[in-house]
Amino acid sequence: MTACYPRRLLGTALAAALPMALAACASTPAQPHPTTPPAHQTSAPAHAGADKTPPPESGTTAPAPQPNPHATAPAPSPAKLDTAPSENPPDSAIKRALDRFVSQPRFAAATWGIRVISLDTGKVLYAHNADKLFIPASNTKLYTTALALHRLGADDRITTSLYATRAPSGQVLHGDLVLYGRGDPSLGSGSDHRSPTAWADALAKDLAAAGVKHVDGDLIADATHFSGPRVGAGWEANDLQSWFAASPTALAVKGNAFSVRVGMHDGQCCSVRTRPSKLGLKVVNLTQNIPSSARNDLGLYRPAGSDTLYVYGGLHRHSAPRSFRLSAPDPARMAGRMLADALARHGITLRGHVVSRYWPYPDTLSDAPGTVAIGQVQSEPLSAMVHHTLKHSDNLYAQTLLLDVGVTQQAMGRCSDLRRLPHTSEGWGLCALRELLGTAGIGPDQAMFEEGSGLSRKDLVSPFATTQLLHWAARQPFYQVYHDAMPTAGVDGTLRYRLRHTRAAGNMHAKTGTLRFSYALSGYVTDASGQHLAFSIMLDRYRRRLSPHGRPIGPSVHHDIDHIARVITDQ
Repeated sequence: MTACYPRRLLGTALAAALPMALAACASTPAQPHPTTPPAHQTSAPAHAGADKTPPPESGTTAPAPQPNPHATAPAPSPAKLDTAPSENPPDSAIKRALDRFVSQPRFAAATWGIRVISLDTGKVLYAHNADKLFIPASNTKLYTTALALHRLGADDRITTSLYATRAPSGQVLHGDLVLYGRGDPSLGSGSDHRSPTAWADALAKDLAAAGVKHVDGDLIADATHFSGPRVGAGWEANDLQSWFAASPTALAVKGNAFSVRVGMHDGQCCSVRTRPSKLGLKVVNLTQNIPSSARNDLGLYRPAGSDTLYVYGGLHRHSAPRSFRLSAPDPARMAGRMLADALARHGITLRGHVVSRYWPYPDTLSDAPGTVAIGQVQSEPLSAMVHHTLKHSDNLYAQTLLLDVGVTQQAMGRCSDLRRLPHTSEGWGLCALRELLGTAGIGPDQAMFEEGSGLSRKDLVSPFATTQLLHWAARQPFYQVYHDAMPTAGVDGTLRYRLRHTRAAGNMHAKTGTLRFSYALSGYVTDASGQHLAFSIMLDRYRRRLSPHGRPIGPSVHHDIDHIARVITDQ
């Protein structure tokens, strides 16, 4: 069947590539634990992705949302809410308890921001620095997912297509294959009970069904659907090599990450293996044996923009293997290699090479005569992607959803609050987000974003803005999907091991947020009287006291935030 190659929805204006510095890696634990961040190497920042749980090596994602027997959703028609950020709720038991807690001397150098509202009456039950700005960390995902559900719809699916630049002639395709991505972050994730390679086998099967046995040209892995650098604005250089800061690309596969295993080989240090193996990555092994009396010390280093990975340091003679998970240097190429392997499994020979393309590469194939559609695969519904994004605090999913909205916003050609239209998908997505904030009654001085995941410290929001967003979302058609996608206290996601055996367990649905010295928890809960609440708890610039040996003293930050959550729930 003849079809045009998809036209670019985005402009092709060129911009200088975003400079990137040395990035670090994170060690991948065997069993993810939401409240215990993965151990980092000495070169990794202590704050990076602290509320993330690394995906298993197979890349499986959460299943589509299922009804939660513990869920207690707010009333479908919340009361009208006063939109003034400056508030002084009357004296109450909750006010006295929380004022006393946040005024402890150990918090003197930090700043708490808290706001609690009733969705039933519209009253503000508690407010403390509610109009001040804080770093939201992964609370940013509450805004991004609400935007995606509002603009794209819970049933939206994203298509990844395979094209040929010429129609097949008998068993030979005298042209190139083009694997064209449109921003599906779940491709190759193994979701919906499919294997990570099912998408590639489906496309290879479609080509085989056309009678093709040989492809004379190249396999082009095309990620030009998104315009802009392959990193979110404000992402820190030290995060970029870690799995939780994988590049948000229009053609993404297996979370745009790969694993590295370093272990002893015949008693010598060390063998280095990557999975997948065909990454186009050069590995320089600088490891060596170290005395058993010394501490194991491994490091991984890939210069920015380079395809060379240096592995240095060493292990003891009898050390167990170490595993790491890193962001892929060329995600589109990784997807192309997976498809090339699938072609071979279906008896199709690729005589050319796998070639990746990103912005600012122009879309030279969009008007090419004779381009034909070979096959396509569709993503899981957006509701399932939102479910995964919030439950597992997935930065790749969140940023990609913002870029997906950006593509649709650019197609509309409207960005009413800027004199000059954006040049990047991220810029267009942020334009759409600012429109949503205005619709929700949130002023531009109450919420400012530079990206969609929360990895940037340039994102700033107030507890007022977040509770206003939650109140607005509770009146939208997508509310139940949004509510149920948040981690459930004591049950799943990043709250699985928190607030167990409390009134909040199975009742509180909230999003965590953690960057170094910045913490947040915001969401919905039903209190002891049956009142439906929305709340936002934020803490900035807080560092626990350390012992002379450098060990933290006193309660953990999670314990402190959970104490406030219990006070809110128990009143």
